[in-house]
Amino acid sequence: MKRAFLALGSNLGDRRALLAAAVAALDDVVAVSPVYETDPVGGPTQGPYLNVVVELRTESSARELLKVALGAEAAAGRRRRVRWGPRTLDVDVLWVEGETVDEPDLTVPHPRMSERGFVMVPLGDLAPDLAPGWTLDSAEGVHRAGELGGA
Repeated sequence: MKRAFLALGSNLGDRRALLAAAVAALDDVVAVSPVYETDPVGGPTQGPYLNVVVELRTESSARELLKVALGAEAAAGRRRRVRWGPRTLDVDVLWVEGETVDEPDLTVPHPRMSERGFVMVPLGDLAPDLAPGWTLDSAEGVHRAGELGGA
């Protein structure tokens, strides 16, 4: 079994319920970060996101986790119309213990995760060894919004 981390975000519909359903559908979850409300980064004008990071203990490869991520997005009704546009659910494979992938459709560790407070703050809650210095309750544009199960 190896450690792996996925980032989940939503800014359309019932954001908290969409995140909760996606996490509930994942296998091998050992921890879920607090929920953070965050300003969108890039793309068109859109509403704020709710974000969490999930820790897994899994035998799945990064490629297999990408399939899981895409399946979760499809189940939440995600439609890819505009790059970095609003979405019901976005799931990114952040890091998989012992794996490095650099392919057109998958890069692990995620190439931009260290630039994004909405990833690094919740990752720091779960894995300070992977996100040193990011164990803050809020960073610029990143505000704690309770736990996934409630406010």
